[in-house]
Amino acid sequence: MASRTEEFDMRFAGLDQWSDADFLMALWEGQMRAVASLGPVLTDLATAANGIARRLGGGGRLVYVGAGTSGTVAWQDAKELGGTFGWPEDMTIVMLAGGLQSEPGVFNSAEDDTKAAEDEITRHCIGEGDAVIAVAASGSTPYTLHAVELARERGAYTVGLCNNPDGKLLTAAACSIFLDSAPEVIAGSTRMGAGTAQKAAINILSSLVMNKLGRLFDNLMVGMRAENIKLHGRAIRITSHIAGCDAQKAESALEKAQFDIRIAVLIAKGHETAKAKEILAMFNGNLRAALEYKD
Repeated sequence: MASRTEEFDMRFAGLDQWSDADFLMALWEGQMRAVASLGPVLTDLATAANGIARRLGGGGRLVYVGAGTSGTVAWQDAKELGGTFGWPEDMTIVMLAGGLQSEPGVFNSAEDDTKAAEDEITRHCIGEGDAVIAVAASGSTPYTLHAVELARERGAYTVGLCNNPDGKLLTAAACSIFLDSAPEVIAGSTRMGAGTAQKAAINILSSLVMNKLGRLFDNLMVGMRAENIKLHGRAIRITSHIAGCDAQKAESALEKAQFDIRIAVLIAKGHETAKAKEILAMFNGNLRAALEYKD
């Protein structure tokens, strides 16, 4: 029996002959259903975020696992954590079937390679200090499933996201999240509804994790890296807003802090650079806690 993501939805019979307007409306409605699938699992996402944050807060690494579209979605989230939240690249591992530079043909066939998954788990020494986010639309992708099973055996905290209610990933992972994105408008094309649901789910999951690790202040990205002109300007505005100072003082503080916003805020509040770094380290990078600190 075909999995949910492989079903033919006969509401879309004749799709190839529909008008442009009707064709696009069908795809748009599919995308809306995909995003709506997150509503019923917000509690599960919160549970996952707490489990991941506990491991990462204790010095563990964040590991993303996937193949095909699901792997690409996971990889995109992993790449964005550094720039957005300042999460260290050396604390992030991406296990993508076929490798990060794989050619299209290899990319598709590699999802069956369980030996490659085992080799990657071993090579990276995935263990009890780490947290794993695994994504598979069907929930049965051999590469992803085997990686999760091995990681869990080795003591890692495992989270599995899939779009099939019978997916084996839901029982293999310690925390399972079923995204009911419904059968695809274009049958089997999980780059559409399932991929959208996965992207939205991982986005909000990792954002909550980073918040729990003190990488936000209010709704501001105080852990972000100011690596271009636009982001320099944003860093100045954020520092000025939180520290309650003018842009000139904020920029001066940022230069002393090598554009680490959290340290810059503490400098703008009157601390010497070394002391600001010391205080922030005391609270594992949590700016709000650091600002509440009294000598």
